[in-house]
Amino acid sequence: MQLYNTLSAEERAVMIDDAGKQRLTLSFYAYAKIEDPKKFRDDLFVAWNKLDALGRIYVANEGINAQMSIPEENLETFRATLEVYDFMKGIRLNEAVEHDDHSFLKLTIKVRHKIVADGLNDETFDVTNIGVHLKAAAFNEILDDPNTIVVDFRNHYESEVGHFKNAITPDVETFRESLPIINDQLKDHKEDKNLVMYCTGGIRCEKASAYFKHQGFKNVFQLEGGIINYAKQLKEEGLESKFIGKNFVFDNRLGERITDDIISQCHQCGKPCDNHTNCENDGCHLLFIQCDDCKAAMENCCSTECLEIIHMPLVDQVRLRTGKQVGNKVFRKGKSENLKFKHSGELPETALATAQKPADIRQKIKVKKVLLGKAEHYYVKAQVGQFTIENDELNIGDKILISGPTTGEQELVLNKFIVDGAETQSAKIGDKVTFEVPFRIRLSDKLYKIVN
Repeated sequence: MQLYNTLSAEERAVMIDDAGKQRLTLSFYAYAKIEDPKKFRDDLFVAWNKLDALGRIYVANEGINAQMSIPEENLETFRATLEVYDFMKGIRLNEAVEHDDHSFLKLTIKVRHKIVADGLNDETFDVTNIGVHLKAAAFNEILDDPNTIVVDFRNHYESEVGHFKNAITPDVETFRESLPIINDQLKDHKEDKNLVMYCTGGIRCEKASAYFKHQGFKNVFQLEGGIINYAKQLKEEGLESKFIGKNFVFDNRLGERITDDIISQCHQCGKPCDNHTNCENDGCHLLFIQCDDCKAAMENCCSTECLEIIHMPLVDQVRLRTGKQVGNKVFRKGKSENLKFKHSGELPETALATAQKPADIRQKIKVKKVLLGKAEHYYVKAQVGQFTIENDELNIGDKILISGPTTGEQELVLNKFIVDGAETQSAKIGDKVTFEVPFRIRLSDKLYKIVN
């Protein structure tokens, strides 16, 4: 029984491209009593691995917190794996505003002490006594109330690229830091103000709202489903966005656009920019905002020191990291004296620029395709290729793609092909198919069917 990943991220990315299936990026959470988190974790891995589900999931005695990527065709089957558990029946799945087939490249399910590191002792207050959930329309309405104080319960690198207008944006690196700061800052408004809170997907506010009610705040509200669900409702209901900029997300996309406003700057040159990157130096991995020009000039590095290090021999790079706490601390940093244009705390609400249509700078599938099979032979004089169908079906009229290191990517529309010596309309798995190919193919070439 497989309980862990056996493929690297690179291998998985190739498989996703070869499959050519639309994937959905989604998130969900649930607080519940889980008696045996380890067994729960293993059962989920077995069920989700069969569905080609990927993602980063934390489970604990107190519940589950998940950010995932699944093939769209498996969505209902995936829902069924959740419905097995009473506490996840009818659970809301927050679908991303911008789907990316490479948002997650591994299925990682970890057992943790808590599903969110909040630093709270849950025994000291009623964690079920939460604030009032507000949908997008009601959230917009309460923001216009002069008696409302809206608080961003995300970290500085999240709020810097996008936040709700007039929100308090604490200059913190972790969620647990923000709780005592906000409690002290608003201690004189426990009864006369609406305390309205939001986060990425809603999970941080779920615990924070109960905490602040325990602290004596009378009117506590939270954005249902967080910014992700808010953005979805904006589109569905044609509402005005009170959020400005980009929503930082914890997957390979590092953000999804809510409005076209760019409110942050490249940390290196000051040009309007809201694209996060991670320093290329494995001994740093600093999370920072970097424009395309600086990305090219600095080779994805945050400083000249890191730029020098990545050009050292690997053995010297490893020696420099020895004894230091390094590695993939992708979302744990974001501040450095080298970042001259880094801003935290009180943030602007005026756009510095308008976002252009995103360039295809990440690995994205330009053509949706399904892998059919591989090349078996090429008859040079007749200019005919032979292929074995190993997956799906091939039909007359299909648009195909033949791809290989030397061949490149060549597209054709099939008007005629032969199976077992006879012309036919379709070919199934196991058939050897021959048809005219006006270019030389190689045995390493693969045959795809274009589906979009």
